Amino acid sequence: MKFLLISIISLSLFTVSYSQNCEQIVVDCESLLKSSEDGDSFISDGQTYTAFLDREKAEFTTTFYGGATYRLAASAGNRENFVIFTVKDEEGHILFTNKNYSNSPYWDFKVDTTIPVIITTELDLDLKGTGCVVMMIGFKK
Repeated sequence: MKFLLISIISLSLFTVSYSQNCEQIVVDCESLLKSSEDGDSFISDGQTYTAFLDREKAEFTTTFYGGATYRLAASAGNRENFVIFTVKDEEGHILFTNKNYSNSPYWDFKVDTTIPVIITTELDLDLKGTGCVVMMIGFKK
C-alpha cells in the first residue's frame, strides 16, 4: 500500500512538472511566433502542436495556402536551438529544415501556390534527449 501511494504521488508530481514545463514552452513559442527583428507581425493559426518526445519524432500535416507569408516557430525550453523541424511535400521532398541553419527557432517563408505538407519535429539529441516540444504556425498580418 505504501509503495502504491508513493508511486501515485511521484506520478502526480511528474504530471504537474510536465504540465508546467510545457505551459512555459508554449509561452516561449508564442513569443517567437509574434516577435520579429524586422518588425513583421504574425498571427497564430490557432493551433498549438505539442508533443512529449523521448528520442523520437512527431509528425503532423497541414496545408499552406498560396499567396500567404508564414512563420513556423518551435521551442523545447530556454535554449532556442533544441528543436529540429523539417517540412516535406507529400512525395517526401524536403522543402526546408532548420538543421541547415543551426536549428533556428523560426522560419519565415512565402508560399506561391497552395501545397499540403508534412512537418516533422524532433529534439537535437546532441542538446536534449527528452522533453516537451511545441510548434506553432502563424501568418503575416
